[in-house]
Amino acid sequence: MNLRIKTWVAALLVLSGPVRASGPDIVNVINFIRGVEPRGPVNLVEPVQKQIELARKHRLPTTWLIQYDALIRPEYTELLKREMGPDDEVGAWIEVVQPQVEAAGLKWRGRYPWDWHVNVGFTHGYPVEERKKLMDVYMAKFKEVFGKLPKSAGCWIIDAPTLNYLHDQYGIEAACNCKDQSGTDGYTLWGGYWNQAYYPSRLNAFMPAQTAEQQLNVPVFRMLGSDPVHQYDQGIGSSWQGVVTLEPVYRPGGGDKKWVDWFFDTNFKQPSLAFSYMQAGQENSFGWPAMSAGLIDQYAKLAALRDQRKIRVETLRESAKWFRDTYKTTPASAVVALEDSKGDPNRSIWYESKFYRVNLCWEGDQWRIRDLHVFNQDYPERYLEKVETSPVATYDTLPVMDGFHWSKPGDIAGIRGVTAGSEPMRTKGVPTVQENGTESLVVTCDLAAGGAVRFRCDPAKLAIEVAGASARSDWGLELGWAKDKQVPVADVGKHAISYRHQDFGYTLSCGSSEVSRMDGENKIRIKEARDAVIFTFEADKSSSSNDGKTTGAAAPGS
Repeated sequence: MNLRIKTWVAALLVLSGPVRASGPDIVNVINFIRGVEPRGPVNLVEPVQKQIELARKHRLPTTWLIQYDALIRPEYTELLKREMGPDDEVGAWIEVVQPQVEAAGLKWRGRYPWDWHVNVGFTHGYPVEERKKLMDVYMAKFKEVFGKLPKSAGCWIIDAPTLNYLHDQYGIEAACNCKDQSGTDGYTLWGGYWNQAYYPSRLNAFMPAQTAEQQLNVPVFRMLGSDPVHQYDQGIGSSWQGVVTLEPVYRPGGGDKKWVDWFFDTNFKQPSLAFSYMQAGQENSFGWPAMSAGLIDQYAKLAALRDQRKIRVETLRESAKWFRDTYKTTPASAVVALEDSKGDPNRSIWYESKFYRVNLCWEGDQWRIRDLHVFNQDYPERYLEKVETSPVATYDTLPVMDGFHWSKPGDIAGIRGVTAGSEPMRTKGVPTVQENGTESLVVTCDLAAGGAVRFRCDPAKLAIEVAGASARSDWGLELGWAKDKQVPVADVGKHAISYRHQDFGYTLSCGSSEVSRMDGENKIRIKEARDAVIFTFEADKSSSSNDGKTTGAAAPGS
């Protein structure tokens, strides 16, 4: 056994022990309230009433986020003031509606009093100064109704100027936005913190900041609870994704008791580093009949876990306060799914830090890095000054591997381990996952041909190593994408890959590994060096020379 193998074995012995999350398991119950629903007849008050009763029955603190059209209607506000729990909070849901626009002295351009198209129903459709007016009107009405200003705000998509203004002018302390999705409901959020929470850059509400100086000190929590195995690949080859989340109206998803049990076990019984997080609840637009069975099941299970002191159920504001008190910049976190809800041999591990996110996935004995995005606080969002004139919007980070947008059915993108002859590096058995300190995750899996592959996820570095007396030494990584897909690879150097996305340049450093473009235009080979390939992700200082120009709102790689 050589010195390198001895060192690795010693490290694994140090890391051995029970597989468990080190941080707290946190649940926010967030129900947001609309005042109108133009898509069909539905009783919008009944869900709020039933959700209040259910939360009071189980003593679950709840965050109620109220849209302006509900804020001006006593049937909602008086119900909340009269019946919500003593530990509940009321916050702002900041989609834009007709009475709010008109109260701000602006012209309503929507098809209905609430129009979900981005250019009218979200702040992105208005100049920055008009966004501020819309927030002024909202906050004045909220204070008139509830006697104080809200401390939490949420929306499917939030632009940086609006979020900055809500904090700087009105003291908002907590925020939440939609899960990652592509094209669903007309907007894309892609490449961000997969779950948990992050401090955003003041230039980009979707981008984690790297420094305390440029971050907005409002933790942004990701909503809806995505299936860590199956959500990502939903709809490859199409223009939008399906939904596999904790929302109780979806099956598979939060309306399926078996799926919920699996999702809770995945979140609460596996390593998560800083903390595990999920958002439960449902918007009232779906109506009570559609959500009732799933919500009743989830609330009972959450209450039981709370009573067993296995989880914390608290308001969004409380979680944000804990986050700010505990972390000065965004901490590393993880979501580990070593079992598939369907019983298939599929596995998915998400790791995220303030520098990057990565997803390791297994389909049987084949593994790949399905997703790898770089975070850079200097990459501006499209809506710092721009007004969105179309029904859709896009938020993204910087793709190194985008296994959804760079794939086609039957031609799936990824970074894969291969031998010198391009044979896939197959694994066997279930990976083991260990936390190393508070910010690092180590994933180890036996190789079918002998030896083992280890992935070490550190905050600014990702190392892929192969070791063992019988392990092959002629291996490397193959970064590939579907033929005819346009990807932002700008140049392939000897030890690095340069990218340019939305006119923003960034580099993937591969350490001592040699990098080369393979025959054909859709594969890059990264050769191991001393039994490892090491990627580093600290913010590229050269990015400060970028002019921040944008070229529209198309999804990455489309």
